[in-house]
Amino acid sequence: MTSSQTHDSPVYAAGALVWRQDGDEIETLVIHRSFHGDYSLPKGKVDDDETLPETAAREVWEETGFRVALGVPLSLVEYELPGGRPKEVHYWACEVTRDQWEGHKFEPNDEVDRLEWMSLDRAEQELTYVRDRELIGEFRELARLGRARTFPVILLRHAKAVASHAWTGEDETRPLTARGQAQSAQIVPILESYAPVALVTSTAVRCRATVAPFAQAAAIVPESTRILSQSAAPLDGEIRDLVAEAIAPGVGTVFCSHSPVMPELVAAVAQLTRTSAHDLARRALLSTAEASIFHVRKADLGLELVAAETFGPLI
Repeated sequence: MTSSQTHDSPVYAAGALVWRQDGDEIETLVIHRSFHGDYSLPKGKVDDDETLPETAAREVWEETGFRVALGVPLSLVEYELPGGRPKEVHYWACEVTRDQWEGHKFEPNDEVDRLEWMSLDRAEQELTYVRDRELIGEFRELARLGRARTFPVILLRHAKAVASHAWTGEDETRPLTARGQAQSAQIVPILESYAPVALVTSTAVRCRATVAPFAQAAAIVPESTRILSQSAAPLDGEIRDLVAEAIAPGVGTVFCSHSPVMPELVAAVAQLTRTSAHDLARRALLSTAEASIFHVRKADLGLELVAAETFGPLI
């Protein structure tokens, strides 16, 4: 227990409802834990210096052997532990591809002795805990509405940079501070949890340096554009058109920019997904190296926003 925690503070955990589609059938992955003798969804406690998305992806990997990309966030689950301490568990829906599950070989571990793919109906019967069965019901409704399969549009503010009053060069050349460099390293596992495959960044040094560690880890070549720079003066609609073109393929994309540009980026996401810009305005209020993740799906009438969330490094 860290110095900031008390016996009354919540225990935080994260996990996932892992699912696959085989033809018209949707199934979810259920784990059996021999020590507890229960059937449940994969989850586990947050480690020190770990964010919730990292925990969810790590726990799925450790308990099932699947490397997943976090999809739509599901409802927060809250309950009381036997000792009276509250517990909060955050869940995401995570799809695994046919290539992933057809080639998967599970190795029993200390926590999980077997895995089983179940229909949603069967999972609602077999899962031990009511809270897990309720998540199945929530996911069933998402699937019915066609909102289970999404891709992430991630708006990332650059990490901490040298202050403008302390820098004698041009604004675009301001570098990251030591804290900013640490932040850029810490956001790597957060971004990896959503598995984006494209990076678009401002040409400013502080933005390019922020995405560099993730770009290297994910083997992605970033696209740099002055349109996203704080010192640029984009034409009306230019940022919206940039976002529209980048996300048109329907794959996870990160846009790294500056605080003054974030409202325009959020407005672009709102317009492209036919969402109220007012409802999304708070997603533009980002601290350094913080990111807002928009879960978007391709619908018959265009793009649709299914959910949004915000995470960042712990320093």
